[in-house]
Amino acid sequence: MKKTLTKADIVEAIYEETDKNRVDVKGVLEKLLEIMKGAIKKDRALLISGFGKFECYDKASRKGRNPKTEATITLPPRKVVVFRLSRKFRAELNP
Repeated sequence: MKKTLTKADIVEAIYEETDKNRVDVKGVLEKLLEIMKGAIKKDRALLISGFGKFECYDKASRKGRNPKTEATITLPPRKVVVFRLSRKFRAELNP
């Protein structure tokens, strides 16, 4: 089974490559993620050149069905975030 890269793994990798301590690295990573979340919430898009673009958009309410009771329900509108790879990164993944 493939291992998922976690925030702790990222902190450890940066710690090993730099002369910063783990607390500083974790603080910088937390701030970066906070900035990214804020950008997506405010602007609804975040572009990282050579990596990809995160976009937020609204999904309309829709009809759904409870599979247990077969009852029809209306699912409320919501926001979703999608990620689109950059062409450069896609080319690296699929040589």
